[in-house]
Amino acid sequence: MSASSDTPKITRADIEAKLVEIRGEVDTVKRQVLDKAKVGGVAAAVLVALLLYFLGRSGGKKKTTIVEIRRV
Repeated sequence: MSASSDTPKITRADIEAKLVEIRGEVDTVKRQVLDKAKVGGVAAAVLVALLLYFLGRSGGKKKTTIVEIRRV
């Protein structure tokens, strides 16, 4: 079986053009994912800080000691 003469030849320029096109799409998706990851990271940091703050407050209230001084 031989190749048909109707099929176009693929040149180096065709391959390079397709790779440039794919790279552009990958860069766009990469930028979008990084932006979402940054927002998610900031949100997670804020939630952790709030959680630690409220755990610290409630822990302080549970362990307070009342000292009563009486004169005899």
